Amino acid sequence: MPLELQLIRAGEFINLSTEGHLDLQTSKLALAKIAEGCHKRGIARAMLDLRMVRPGPKPVFTPLDLTALLETFWDVGFAPEQRLAVLYITDPHRRVRLFSFICLLHGWQVRGFGDFESAMLWLSEDKEDSQNAQIQIPILAGSPTIKTKV
Repeated sequence: MPLELQLIRAGEFINLSTEGHLDLQTSKLALAKIAEGCHKRGIARAMLDLRMVRPGPKPVFTPLDLTALLETFWDVGFAPEQRLAVLYITDPHRRVRLFSFICLLHGWQVRGFGDFESAMLWLSEDKEDSQNAQIQIPILAGSPTIKTKV
């Protein structure tokens, strides 16, 4: 079955100020344009490719920043049955996990992946396959794992 996918690279929507800090407003506008283009073309699967983002000692995104970026994506019309995979190399501040968890609480299908192949497999699954799948989200190292049906 063919899969139409929008690949969104970090450089396409993450904008930094001249001091190197996240410019949230500009980043939200860029992400909104990308998401709107996906929605207009009827693309139901997207991948945010954050592999080029190298986290520093402090997180770039606060939980409120993540929520704002998330809401931007769905404000343009993405629905709960659509999927967003977040591809990353490292997540020392657990921001991808937090982003996925916030999405899960809203009923949206968003998952973080450390490798491209796993992300593509999940994005290409049929609806029925994913409805019967359980996901496990470790909130913090050493804490209990939350299991939920997607």
